[in-house]
Order: sequence, then C-alpha cells, then structure tokens
Amino acid sequence: MNWYRENRWVGNFLIAFAAGLLIAFWFLFQAKGEFSDASAQFNEVAIERARLEHLNPFPNEENFRKTQTALENYGATLNKTKEELKSQVVPLTPLAPNEFQSRLREAIASVTEKARANRVKLPENFSLGFDEFTAALPDTAASPLLGQELSQVELLINILIDNRVDAITDLKRALPPAQPMVAASPAARKAPPEAAKVIDRAVIDLGFTASPTALRKVLSQIASFDRQFFIVRTLHVRNEQQKGPPREQTGGGASGNVPAKPATSPSAIKFIVGNEHLEASAAVELVRFTF
Repeated sequence: MNWYRENRWVGNFLIAFAAGLLIAFWFLFQAKGEFSDASAQFNEVAIERARLEHLNPFPNEENFRKTQTALENYGATLNKTKEELKSQVVPLTPLAPNEFQSRLREAIASVTEKARANRVKLPENFSLGFDEFTAALPDTAASPLLGQELSQVELLINILIDNRVDAITDLKRALPPAQPMVAASPAARKAPPEAAKVIDRAVIDLGFTASPTALRKVLSQIASFDRQFFIVRTLHVRNEQQKGPPREQTGGGASGNVPAKPATSPSAIKFIVGNEHLEASAAVELVRFTF
C-alpha cells in the first residue's frame, strides 16, 4: 500500500489497464462465438445451395398432375372459344373462279328481287361491290376468299333490305380479301418471322338512306348478328332536312297578332318533327378468323 500511495498515478494506470484488458478479452471471446455461429450457418447454407444445384428441378408428382390438368382445361376452353367465334363467321369453302362468278350473278339477282319486293332502291348496275368480276374471272387462289366475302356482303345488304331502308346509295369494297404476292427484298428475308395473324378483315364502305327507326334497327342487328362478325368502324349520319320547319303565321284579329284556335280535326294536324329521313355512311369491317 505504501508503494501505491507513493505511486498513485502509476497504480491507477495499471488498474485501468487491467480493467480494459479484461473488457477487451470479453469482447474478443464474444466476437469469436458470434463468428463461430455465423461460420456454421454459412456452411449450412453453402451445403444446401450445393445440394439444390445438383437436384433435378422437375416438380413433384402432385404438382405435375395439377399443372397438366390446368393445361388441359385451358386448351379445352380455348378450343371451345375458337369454335364459338368461327361459328359466327361465314365458312371458307373451296371455290373455282367460274363458280364464284356464277355465285355472284345469283347473289345479284336475289338481292335485286328482294329489294324490289321490299321497295328498297338500289344503285344502277348494282353488283354488291364486285363490279370488276361481273365480266372477268378472279384468280384461282383468291376465289375462296372472294366467295366468303360475297356471302358476308350479301348478309349485310339483306339486313338493310329486311329493315326496309329507303335506298342503298353506295357500296364499295375498300380492301380486297387477298393481296398480291411480291418478291421480298434480302433485308426482308433476313428479318425474323412475324407472329401468325389470327384475325383478318375486309372493309366495306356503305351508304344508305333510312328513317330513324330503320337506322336504329339496322345498327342493332349489325352489332348483334350471329351468323357473321360485323364491326361498324365509322358512322356518319346526316339529316336530309338541314333547316328546321318555318314558323307559320296564322290570321286572327284585324291586327293579325291574335293566333287562331288550333284545328280539332285529326286531318288538320301537321307534325313538325318525326318525318325526317337520314343519310348514313358507314365503314363496316367483315371479320374472319384464320385459326
């Protein structure tokens, strides 16, 4: 104790150094224990990773059966949907060029007779938009597609005639059903193949005049027709009467300012609105599915 009293600073230093050394040893042992635990965990994970890398990734039998069942159900649903869609499109049948021309003449005669019976006016020399084939045969490769399009156009025209529109003023085929084949350039031949088309369409520009009631029925039937998938892409409607009815002056008193009493006879009633007729032009797509 005498030495500590004589060397108090050195004694305190030695005591503090011993305490710090003990604390350092404690942290060292704790860090060594944590390192051992982390090293063991790392080794376990590394062993499990190596085991998983050498495993066959094929699913177990139960999951495989569930996946196969799901794929079969999906395929059945997809095929059913395809059949339902194809049932709403005029079928594509083989047709020779001369058979198509004969079919065109029969369709023109049938539509003309039906329009005459329903008092629907048609354009002169109306050929359902196939003017170029009334005197010339189509290509052999294009004949089946043309025959399908002819049936689609005939169904569309019959909708208008059955609803007794006033007149069909115009009908043009905007796009042919088959495009001519052209030689591909070297760059095009090297390009990756595109995905197969599942939908193809032809566009018909149609013009007609009808009453508002007939127009509503025509549009409703085109949209809900179950024998052919039609899409009204654009529609323009214009009233034939661009100006409103004039105000009629009725004589009254001497000054002419007092209106006369309305007539009570039904024959004297004059409707101001409700007798208008509409001019409609529409671009209708004739859809066909290629799957």
